[in-house]
Amino acid sequence: MKLLEEPLPGLKVLQPQVFEDDRGYFYESFNAEKMKDLGIDVPFVQDNQSLSQKGVVRGLHFQAPPHAQDKLVRVIKGAVLDVVLDIRKGSPTYGQTFAVELTEKNKLQFFVPKGFAHGFSTLEDNTIFFYKCSDFYNKASEGGVLYNDPSLRIDWKANSPTLSAKDTEHPLLKDFTTPFIYED
Repeated sequence: MKLLEEPLPGLKVLQPQVFEDDRGYFYESFNAEKMKDLGIDVPFVQDNQSLSQKGVVRGLHFQAPPHAQDKLVRVIKGAVLDVVLDIRKGSPTYGQTFAVELTEKNKLQFFVPKGFAHGFSTLEDNTIFFYKCSDFYNKASEGGVLYNDPSLRIDWKANSPTLSAKDTEHPLLKDFTTPFIYED
C-alpha cells in the first residue's frame, strides 16, 4: 500500500500493490501495520457495503461526536466519484471539497477522517461501495450538508441524480453549525 496524495489535511488517497496474472488478481486491501506506517492508526469496528445504480448520489453525510467516524472507502465493483467537504471549525481548508474517482479497475482507497462530510455519486450501474468505520452507526448523531449547495460547486457527474429524501433536506454550508473543531 502506498500513499498517492494528501489533498487536504488528514485525507489520504491510497494505492494497494496489485498482483495480476492470467487467473485474475490479488491484493491486500487492509493491513493495520501498513496503515499505521501511512499515518492511519485507527481501530475500525464496522464494515458497510452498498449497491447503487448509475446516477445515485449519497451524501454529504457525517456522524457527530461522540460517534464521529473515520472511514476507509473503496469500490469493489463499478465506479464512483467520491466527494468530501471539510467541516472542521478553524480548519484552514474549512468549506473546501475534494473529489476522487474510485473504481474497481484503479482499486484506489480513500481515507476520510472525522471532520469531513462524505458522499459519492455512482458512475456505473450495479456499483458496490465498501467502507470501514471507526465507530458504530448512531442515528442520533447523523448530520449532513446539502449535496448541491451552490457555494460548494461540486460536479457530481449526474444530470438528474437519484437521492434519498433526507439528502434533499440537509442545510446549506452557510446555515450549518459544525460539531467538529480543527486540531493541527
